[in-house]
Amino acid sequence: MRIGFGYDVHRIVPDRELWLGGIKFDAGFGLQGHSDADVLIHAICDALLGAACLRDIGYHFPDTDPQYKGIDSKRLLAEVVSLLREHGYSVGNIDSTVICEQPKINPHIPEMQACLADIMQVPADCVSIKATTTEHLGFTGRGEGIAAQAVALIN
Repeated sequence: MRIGFGYDVHRIVPDRELWLGGIKFDAGFGLQGHSDADVLIHAICDALLGAACLRDIGYHFPDTDPQYKGIDSKRLLAEVVSLLREHGYSVGNIDSTVICEQPKINPHIPEMQACLADIMQVPADCVSIKATTTEHLGFTGRGEGIAAQAVALIN
């Protein structure tokens, strides 16, 4: 068994769709990024890659490569899981936290869990997603961005 940690941040911007955990949110804003900027999936990818000592998401899917412009992060996660399998690993479980003031994450957690579990080919109860605020402190508290953290166990 190996453990990895991932962290990601994206700036909140108007006129973009908001994707978190593979699910589209009706938030009236989105996140800036080369891909769809799904901050939760990016943190999970980094946790999985880190556990296998396979560098990070930016190494495998650089934002300088036009083929990843606007890409659905679910595809990136699927590629990371495939890469893990090529190296003899499988996903054990994920524990993650989304950090933001808005939108409210809790009502969407079961749908996000099901989506991510399907991509990683694990039971939904192996994908923990939590949400917290920073009590209006820092960039997340001021509504300037959304952050996510993830820990992954791989076998």
